[in-house]
Order: sequence, then C-alpha cells, then structure tokens
Amino acid sequence: MAVAIPTKAEASGRSKSIRRQIPATVALIPAALVVIVVYLGCMLWTVRLSFTSSKLLPKFDFVGFAQYDRLFSNSRFLISLENLVVFGTLFLIGCLVLGFLLAVFIDQRVRAEGVFRTIYLYPYALSFIVTGLVWQWFLNPTFGLQKIGRDFGFESFTFDWLVNRDMAIYTVVIAAIWQSAGLVMAILLAGLRGVDNEIYKAARVDGIPTWRYYLSIVLPIIKPMVITATVLLAINVVKVYDLVVAMTRGGPGRATEVPAKFVMDHLFERQNVGLAMACATFMLITVIVVLTPWLYAQYGPNSRDRR
Repeated sequence: MAVAIPTKAEASGRSKSIRRQIPATVALIPAALVVIVVYLGCMLWTVRLSFTSSKLLPKFDFVGFAQYDRLFSNSRFLISLENLVVFGTLFLIGCLVLGFLLAVFIDQRVRAEGVFRTIYLYPYALSFIVTGLVWQWFLNPTFGLQKIGRDFGFESFTFDWLVNRDMAIYTVVIAAIWQSAGLVMAILLAGLRGVDNEIYKAARVDGIPTWRYYLSIVLPIIKPMVITATVLLAINVVKVYDLVVAMTRGGPGRATEVPAKFVMDHLFERQNVGLAMACATFMLITVIVVLTPWLYAQYGPNSRDRR
C-alpha cells in the first residue's frame, strides 16, 4: 500500500499555517484560564460547599447529603420551586408566542420597520431592576393602573394583582415577557428573513391559509432559531432574581419566592452557606439538564446529517 509523501511545498504550507495559529492560541490562553479557574473553579467550589455544614463562613467538613435533605424539606424552597414552574411555563410560552407574532408582523415589510424593531427590542436593553421598578409603580394599586382607571371615572375598577397572593406571580410574568419578547422577535425575525419567498408564493397558489403556512411550513424551517431562543429564555427562568426583588421582594408573603432569591437570602441574610450552596447546585444541575439536549442536537454526531 503506497504512502503519500508530502511535497516540500505542502510541508512548507503546513509549517506556515502552524506558525500563524500560534499568536491566536497564545491570545486565547488568558480567556481559557479565566474559564477554567473562575467558572469551573467556582462551580466545583459551590458543589463542594453544598456537602458541608458551612454557616457564616465556609467549612471543610463533610456531611453527605444532609443539606439536600434540609433543602427538599424546606417549605420555602418548595414554594419557590412551584413559583418557578408557574413563572417559567408562562414566561416561555408568552415570550415565544408574542415574539413570533412580532417577528411575523415586521417581516411583512411594514413602513418604519427600523422604528418598530427598536421599540420592541428596547425593553431588553433595560436591566431587570429597572423593569421591576417601572412595573412595580405601574401596577401599584395606590398610584398605578388602578388609580389611573379610577381617575378616569371608573370608581369600581380594581387591579390589585401586585398585592394579591394568588395573582402576584402573574405580575412578574407580565413584566418579564414585556422585557424579553423583543429578544425572541429579533432571533426569529432573522430566521424568517432566511426563508425563501418562493415558498410563500407556492403556498398561496395551493390555497394554504396564512396561519397554516407559518405554523406548518415556516416554524419547522426556523426550528434552530426557536430552540436557541428557548434555551436563552430557560436560562433566564432559572436565574430570575432581580426582577422579583425589584417588584415584590418575594411577597406578598412567599407568593413570588424563587430559588435564586432563596440562595441570596440564605447566603447573605441567614448566614447558611451550606444550604444556599445546595440550592445553587440544584439550579446548576437544572441548567445542565436544559442545555444538554440542545447542545447534543446542535453538535452531536447526527448534527451534520440534519444540516
């Protein structure tokens, strides 16, 4: 069996290619060290502390799964999980549906398209703290929407969701959708602009309704964009904290308590580092469970065949 021997020109070309890659490799070393030391190091440190009895300061003992037993027997944590499920479900559905509708609207080549894109995407440029404070003012029964309605003559108008235990979580959902739907719009609009216009013309010739065209034809085509938007939104669900603090501080009572707030409260106010790290580790596992299927679909062994 003959073995191909590279020529001098090929060997010289490979040598030059390797030399060109050296500066880029050296430039990436600091970023790689940051990822390894800061991100991975902190994650491993968090997991390690979750198996200790750390209170105000970290300890290096080992108590097994005692902190996790306490965590899942803690009523406050269980309530925060229920709130997170409600918030996450409504937030994901609301953002994807509203973002898709906004993207379809802008994709019609409307006038002042740039203005509409800016208006829809602008809320995402705001921090969750600003968003929470604005919506807390707007929904406050004393001087917000309820007062505005009564000032216009509707004396019996009532909108007290912000201080209602049963409805407070939905106010957080509304504020979060208002902020993040624009991001979904931008991602899906990029996908819509990549769909061949001839497909739409063929669908019209076949008599397919517009709504069926988008649901049955367009959505499968832009599926990667939908998955990307879903993953980004899901990560925001898991780490939601500042929006809740700005709007309700977890109240009324524990009606809007979320796991991230549980972690911060036990870490800085209740001085229970071990329990806080157990909750943080649980959140980390949740993020990994969310990301793994997407990463496998995008970069797995069958990803090239699908592309």
